Amino acid sequence: MTSQTTTASTSTSAVPQGSHMWVLTLEVPGRGMTTSHGTVTPPAGATRHDTFRTLLDHVVSQNPRMSSANCVFFTLEPNRL
Repeated sequence: MTSQTTTASTSTSAVPQGSHMWVLTLEVPGRGMTTSHGTVTPPAGATRHDTFRTLLDHVVSQNPRMSSANCVFFTLEPNRL
């Protein structure tokens, strides 16, 4: 089984970050797994589900072999301490 980590958005102190931080792990049983993370600012009125689908589509576009993967972990939290 292979594992790959990708980042949808990178940031430094000079680059603004999104309002929410996310982590998404997908697995195709017996064939591979990927974990992606980043920040996002959902549009006004967006639901958690809307944002999940947008992020899932993003991760699959970066990793087409994950198009039939199972979601094994997802978190979307406000990007603040």
